[in-house]
Amino acid sequence: MAGFRTRVCSAAVLVAVLGLALFYGGVWLWTLLLFLSEVGLYEFYRAVRKKEKADRKVTATEIVGYTGCLFYYVVMLLSGNESHLFYTVIGILILLMFVFVIRFPEYDSDEFIRAYFGVIYVCVTLSFVYLIRVGVQGGMIVWIIFISSWICDTCAYIVGVLIGKHKLVPALSPKKSVEGAIGGVIGASAVGYLYGSYTGMGGVSVMIISAVGAVISQFGDLTASALKRSHNIKDYGKLIPGHGGVLDRFDSVIITSAVTYILSRLLLK
Repeated sequence: MAGFRTRVCSAAVLVAVLGLALFYGGVWLWTLLLFLSEVGLYEFYRAVRKKEKADRKVTATEIVGYTGCLFYYVVMLLSGNESHLFYTVIGILILLMFVFVIRFPEYDSDEFIRAYFGVIYVCVTLSFVYLIRVGVQGGMIVWIIFISSWICDTCAYIVGVLIGKHKLVPALSPKKSVEGAIGGVIGASAVGYLYGSYTGMGGVSVMIISAVGAVISQFGDLTASALKRSHNIKDYGKLIPGHGGVLDRFDSVIITSAVTYILSRLLLK
């Protein structure tokens, strides 16, 4: 019972902090996302680091990753231009290549790939929350991310508990069911339709974005589970009591935010 209360209380605090940041946007949201990105990147690097280097606090390739993430966010805050962000991502790749060559064979190709993948997987994808928020109708569109992910997750859990019989991917998540997955998509779609109609963005358009986002969010969740199982860890971290780390709570959000950004540009006028 105490564990459940901890989970509920930490969730309430998380929703309140995130909600305020999304509402005010600007530097407040930027700061929160930068913090979550750096912590999430730390969790990712720690999870996928080779066992023989597990005692190291940080590696050279990881330093490039952390620094690159910070620089990317600074460029995003000061410019926000998509071309500038693209150049920054390429610049991080070039810098990692430089470190890889200079420090070879101390750092092998796996560490080089993990370092760069972590920046894209955690920092860049999560940054789309900010890019959506500062865009046209961003104050309304940004909530579609969480309809697609957290509403989907809630509905999937409820439907799964009530009528779930067929396992979705038992090797990764024994408790997830096909019925729950379908229920999550339907639930997110329904809420998306109501939200789109209420805000005037278009019920059908937002419903489509929410439905696609809900499907992608479940793959994001399962991908994070696959990474954890591949490296024999239960949680990515302990930052959020009762929930684990940033990647445990935002595993579906990070990829859904990118999908929402793309679809909102295509479907919302």
